[in-house]
Amino acid sequence: MQRWLSDIPVQDPVDRRNAPFLQVLLIFLGVFIPLNKSLYLYAVLSGRWSADLPPRSAMLADLTTDVLMTSAAWACVWLIRTGRFRRGMHLFLGVVLLSMAVIYTATGMLGLRFDPMPMILLALAGLVLGRRTLWITYAACVAILAATLLADYLRAMLGGGTASVAGVGKAVSLAGIWLIIAIALDRTVAALRNSLEESNARGRELELAYTRLQEEVAERERTREQLIHAQKMEAVGRLASGVAHDFNNVLGIVLGQAGQRERLADKGATALYGALEDVELAAKRGLTISRKLLNFSRQDVAHPQVFDMRVSLGELSPMLKQLFGGRVQLQLDCGEEALPVRMDADRFGLVILNIAANARDAIPGTGTFEVKAEREGDAWVSLTLQDDGHGMTEAIRARAFDPFFTTKPVGLGTGLGLPVVKDMVLEAGGNIELAARQPQGSTVKILLPLVSPRGCPMGSGSEQVALSTDRQQGQR
Repeated sequence: MQRWLSDIPVQDPVDRRNAPFLQVLLIFLGVFIPLNKSLYLYAVLSGRWSADLPPRSAMLADLTTDVLMTSAAWACVWLIRTGRFRRGMHLFLGVVLLSMAVIYTATGMLGLRFDPMPMILLALAGLVLGRRTLWITYAACVAILAATLLADYLRAMLGGGTASVAGVGKAVSLAGIWLIIAIALDRTVAALRNSLEESNARGRELELAYTRLQEEVAERERTREQLIHAQKMEAVGRLASGVAHDFNNVLGIVLGQAGQRERLADKGATALYGALEDVELAAKRGLTISRKLLNFSRQDVAHPQVFDMRVSLGELSPMLKQLFGGRVQLQLDCGEEALPVRMDADRFGLVILNIAANARDAIPGTGTFEVKAEREGDAWVSLTLQDDGHGMTEAIRARAFDPFFTTKPVGLGTGLGLPVVKDMVLEAGGNIELAARQPQGSTVKILLPLVSPRGCPMGSGSEQVALSTDRQQGQR
């Protein structure tokens, strides 16, 4: 029943909320009024009505108005069901006011008994249709009282008598009572409407603020992706010399074998076949290098996945060697135990390459760069990256993750490498720390959550909470 009453094509939200109750009220009136009148007529016609009957004109007026109000109630229900809510309510109010005018003028002021209908009309007009309709309804009720007094005066004049002063007093009393009710309803409706308008205004402001926030978040995400891509391209640029060296070796093999083509042809098909095999291996190595660079430098949205950190570090080893060249020795210690973590694999590589590039710049001559990966407890994977360069002071370490802070000369550093690294580690649910290494150099320690092969965290709740707190402090 509730769904049926609410299923109406009404757009105004307030009218839609009022419609179910008003339909119930109108259906009740449409049934109660004829039923009540039928019982009254049965009692009168059967002789069981012991009270004095009103004049025939009054009974006719009462019967006519009951028919009008019943018809108006059902017509209003139909108009509400077809989406014409306010038109239906105006029709009902107009018919009931007309019926009141007929009954009051036919009965006379002194013949009127307690009638709740004017108060019901005022409540409906004020709470459902607004303040303007409320005061129009009140004015109509006062006009009906005035018309009733005029009818009493004319009847008294035609009958040769005088109008009763008591009727005037009763009319003034009713008008005063209705005025108090109208004022109370007016102030209540005004307060409700103002509260609703303020609530709607706040809702619109929140909606606009939410839209702006979504746009800012989307713009920040786009900027962040562009920054990460820029860091990738910077890392590729740092790899350029090592890549060029590898390609020179590849091309040297190809050209060397091609230069011996005539001698190899004289030796027969077997020698030529072996030379072509060497050329193929060299070409495959060059293709592998180019594919790795293209895959690493492409601009993609992050796709976190579960991978073994040991395997990923092994795949990054050639790129790290290209980055360091021959002057820095790479030492990789990953143990034999699997280290599954969940992170975007390309971004993990960018983290390692950024830290390695800073280490290369910090080592003035020859040196060592150590990478050690191991489990730390039951919840985390620890990745330690150490160099024996000139190190950092405490003041530099305190600002190392600040955006645009750099100790390199102008044009050689953007100050965005370590902030991007920290952002990517925090996004993966981890943490990153900087420490001094004795007697010289720097140490970067990264903690990432250890996950099961299906990607579920394996740590205890207290450890997860502790690191989450550290990450929040780092973000602040």
